[in-house]
Amino acid sequence: MMVNETPPGELPEAVFDTARLEAVAASGLLDTGPEGAFDDIAQLALAITGAHMAFFTVADGRRSFWKSAVGVDPEAVRENGIRDSPCHILIGTGRELLAPDARTDPRVKDLPAVDALGIGAWAGYPVVSPGGHVIGGFCVIDKDARPFTSQQSEALRILARSVSSEIALRHALREAQASGDASAALVRTLQESLLPPCLPQTPGLDVAAVHRPADATGAIGAEVVGDFYDLFQTRGRKWSAVMGDVCGKGLDAVKVTTLARYTIRAEANGYDNPATVLHRLHDALVDQHVSERFLTAAMAVFEPGPGGITGLYASAGHPPALIRRADGTVEELDATGILLSPEIPAVRDDFDETAFRLCPGDALLLYSDGLTEARDRHRGPLFGADRLGRALAATHGANAADTLDRLWQAASAHSGGHAVDDTAMMILRVVPS
Repeated sequence: MMVNETPPGELPEAVFDTARLEAVAASGLLDTGPEGAFDDIAQLALAITGAHMAFFTVADGRRSFWKSAVGVDPEAVRENGIRDSPCHILIGTGRELLAPDARTDPRVKDLPAVDALGIGAWAGYPVVSPGGHVIGGFCVIDKDARPFTSQQSEALRILARSVSSEIALRHALREAQASGDASAALVRTLQESLLPPCLPQTPGLDVAAVHRPADATGAIGAEVVGDFYDLFQTRGRKWSAVMGDVCGKGLDAVKVTTLARYTIRAEANGYDNPATVLHRLHDALVDQHVSERFLTAAMAVFEPGPGGITGLYASAGHPPALIRRADGTVEELDATGILLSPEIPAVRDDFDETAFRLCPGDALLLYSDGLTEARDRHRGPLFGADRLGRALAATHGANAADTLDRLWQAASAHSGGHAVDDTAMMILRVVPS
């Protein structure tokens, strides 16, 4: 544990908590140089908010160290005293801090950093270790006093979680390597980090999602894959549902999937059109070029209302979504769009949108191609879109979770329990009246 050179006073006791300081030391981030993984997130924060500076700081008991500092002189000293920085407030409360006018806000106005950095407005969010200790903060600074919109605040909250997730992934890698069990522990942690632990409660909807690894036993395989899904609220009453599939496996797939998830969440708070969000994701893949891997994705932006939901659907080379109507009829929901690749130039017109409406009892199914490409070990016929459509129709009247279970059983029966690729499925069902 680092020696505590600053005696407790007005600083929160949490700053000097032994377990927190051990988590800071274990992160291995203090006194290290800038890294693209964190600088890219900081750059995205500036693009979203229009602020002048963005920081990811790690704080021990005496100083706040700038692991990422975008918008400041690269030759500037990359740390300041723990008492001088608002970071210690995040550590003490464990909550975000928004100061639209830092020079009059009683919480921060007397901190030396306000004058030193010329802070007019400040928005900071805790960054936590895998054990839940606040080890630092992710913040943006504007030179002028200004409010941050709710959409900007939510986007920054997502980006701060992305920083915490990056730290957790690195911790998992070190732990797995140290224990000599890298292949199992690392893959399990990485794969789980790509998927939400549970889907949020969505007004008027019964929702469910599942990820099945390419292994008949249901155990995690030897390499992490890039299938992912997400469901989250955006602006006002609108929600977004996303299904994606990154080509290949391994750490390159993780990099692309991580970039895709936090970019989609951030951009969805600024645009209501899924085609625009997918185009912005494509631009991020080209600009940041974290890997040569391409991905396909499908996205629905919808709004619950009286008698069901209405929305827009867009696809980037992804298998078409399916709608199961309340009477058991199955319809294909498709939209033209190129796959997303850092090697393929794209414009907004490369992505179309399709409007849809779900009434009580109707359901929307998003899935990855591991479902339709299920086949037996002797390379027999694929499960295919036609069999999937018939299997979905046969689930008429079933709730969301039962529907996905029965679809998986149908595909597994067709393939004799052999899965050549991972499969992800998500279904949104309007609760019957």
